[in-house]
Amino acid sequence: MARPPLVPLGPELTAAERTRFARHLLLPDLGVDGQRRLRAARVLVVGAGGLGSPALLYLAAAGVGTIGVVDDDVVESTNLQRQVVHGVADVGRPKVDSAAEAVRAISPDTRVVRHHARLDALTAMDVLADYDLVLDGADNFPTRYLVGDACARLGIPHVWGSVYRFDGQVSVWWAGEGPCYACVFPQQPAPDAVPSCAVGGVLGAVCASVGSVMATEAVKLVTGTGEALVGRLLVHDALRQTWDALPVRRDPGCRVCGAGADAARPLGWATTPADPSPGAGSAAPADRPGVDVAALATLLRDRAAGSEDFVLLDVREPGERDVAAIPGSEAMPMARVRAGEQPPAPGRVYVFCKSGIRSAEAVDLLRARGVDAVDVVGGILAWSREVDPSVPTY
Repeated sequence: MARPPLVPLGPELTAAERTRFARHLLLPDLGVDGQRRLRAARVLVVGAGGLGSPALLYLAAAGVGTIGVVDDDVVESTNLQRQVVHGVADVGRPKVDSAAEAVRAISPDTRVVRHHARLDALTAMDVLADYDLVLDGADNFPTRYLVGDACARLGIPHVWGSVYRFDGQVSVWWAGEGPCYACVFPQQPAPDAVPSCAVGGVLGAVCASVGSVMATEAVKLVTGTGEALVGRLLVHDALRQTWDALPVRRDPGCRVCGAGADAARPLGWATTPADPSPGAGSAAPADRPGVDVAALATLLRDRAAGSEDFVLLDVREPGERDVAAIPGSEAMPMARVRAGEQPPAPGRVYVFCKSGIRSAEAVDLLRARGVDAVDVVGGILAWSREVDPSVPTY
């Protein structure tokens, strides 16, 4: 269903702007009025990463007048495989800075607002209220749900995208016009319950496919062109090179936008994850034995000398071991631990993962089955940082 333009007409186009945006002006459904609306539009992009990068570039090229960028992170070398607004020289810089430079290089007339911070329950409403719509390329569930909640309260469109490995999803959540994010995904997953791209990987070009669709939806909403993805979830399978549109509906009982939603509740509260069940990484730190990576290094030296005997268990995925591994470790991905598989040898077992979340769960599960399991705090990232910098990070 076509909707009215989200943004009123901006100033008349200059001669230079008519030349620059001539290919837009030739489009009957967009034309001069659409370009004037784009110039007047205020669009916020949450996350200057894999999805935010192509969206930022195409929003800038389209002539959006004000673009906000939210990101609290700095550029790392692992970002460069997909985050195309950053270059090698930007490693170590705040992402909002290199993203702003990339936008200005394409569109010097675009006003770029940098929000170098992580959105939280205290700041999200104030930040989002200054914009006409939000493009959400966040890489974590708490931020996605926070943005969805804030957009629902403000009544502004929430253009959302997600990628994992070779797959992507896109939709436009819009309380009052269709479902909000929480209508379709009512509960946040528990931490680490859903693998991230940092664990499972992602094809960089898939980010470009999904991010460009997000930018297209933003342009359509601003200008009132075409039929927005409200009430539809677009699912992309890059290996089969297919796009499928699934119908999604508003939930009248939604705790965020439904009839019984409590506007006085804290932002994001209605969708916070339930408490984890016992035996799934829920033990208090004091009840879970652990060692730091320096102590593990000493233990490995003692084992090599014959004075120690233990198993060092790596519960990460096979692809993660291809990137980096601790010498002398044995692989048992978390799925096998959760399925009840026991370590390859009796005796004490030291368990590590990437950063410590999965290993904590594995230790709890193994100890519940009578295994003398100990958590390696900080995982292989801490090992690379504190023991052996030659081990790659990811």
